[in-house]
Amino acid sequence: MNELGRLEDLPQDYRAALTENNLVPLWPSLRSLLPPGKPAIRTQPTCWSYRGLRPLLMRAGELTPIEKAERRVLVLANPGHGLEKMQASSTIYLGMQLLNPGERAPSHRHTPNAVRMIVEGEGAYTTIEGERCPMSRGDLILTPTGMWHEHGHDGSEPVVWLDVLDLPLIYYCETSYVTEGKAQAVTSEGAERDYQRGGVLPAPMFNRSRSIFPMLRYPWVDVRRSLESIAARQPGIEAVQVAYVNPENGHDCQRILGYSALMLRPGERLEMPARSTAMVFHQIEGGADLSAAGASFKLDAADTCCIPGYTPITLANRASDRPAFLFIADDAPLQKKLGVYEFRN
Repeated sequence: MNELGRLEDLPQDYRAALTENNLVPLWPSLRSLLPPGKPAIRTQPTCWSYRGLRPLLMRAGELTPIEKAERRVLVLANPGHGLEKMQASSTIYLGMQLLNPGERAPSHRHTPNAVRMIVEGEGAYTTIEGERCPMSRGDLILTPTGMWHEHGHDGSEPVVWLDVLDLPLIYYCETSYVTEGKAQAVTSEGAERDYQRGGVLPAPMFNRSRSIFPMLRYPWVDVRRSLESIAARQPGIEAVQVAYVNPENGHDCQRILGYSALMLRPGERLEMPARSTAMVFHQIEGGADLSAAGASFKLDAADTCCIPGYTPITLANRASDRPAFLFIADDAPLQKKLGVYEFRN
């Protein structure tokens, strides 16, 4: 491939004229925009230890009352993007949020899509468009774009959850904003139970569900049971994994980011081929060793890591007598819509 001209090769008066007219020559930067063979990747393999994070989050609860924070969150920032960007990857934002007993996080709605993966504690809830969703460890709760939501805590111990949002993408598109609202009246609870029997769906006589997000809470107790059932019935299956989907159409549960849960059988070692999407791994139960892109992490319960795209990943369950469970987030739904999603063996 021919070497491209540099900006410095152009006369100063020509460069000044370009700048005056808000023009930029493409050729000096062409290879940074279109690198040969593989994208230029800024996301770095990064792990956030819950053991190290938790004391800082609890201290935040002492230092900043919820009234001054609105959402008390420590952002899991990837150094490859710069800590000030508050990005875990190019499209994924991660944050650990704390709600103490008796606290309320006020109602609002925003354009980024969000999910909550509950890390610890009992007694808290999220109310979404009037539907109250209790929070228990391992539960996944959706707060899709434009839906009113608020958090409350009636229990006695701190509750922590992992926020996963498509905020970097929505912010880049200049479409990110929030609208504040009033406290919601609870109109329903337990709607997810309508979808807990495989092969049957609510079928009203005249109308299907009017919501494009009919299921907002995915209880961990049910997801775990599904993984254990697959492992027992299909001992030879390559990977024990389930996807979080819309139960009425089978599509990804949200439009931009995708979510799944993975079970590593006792002593299992899993080789994952390189994919174009960066991946977030959050340890729900047990412990796993993860290696990718020259980095190795020992994940314990509640640890979170991010691995860049186009990178083979190896996962291994450290325990020989019990399974390990991980929650996974990526932007595969977005990449598939754009036509750029790919595997690389």
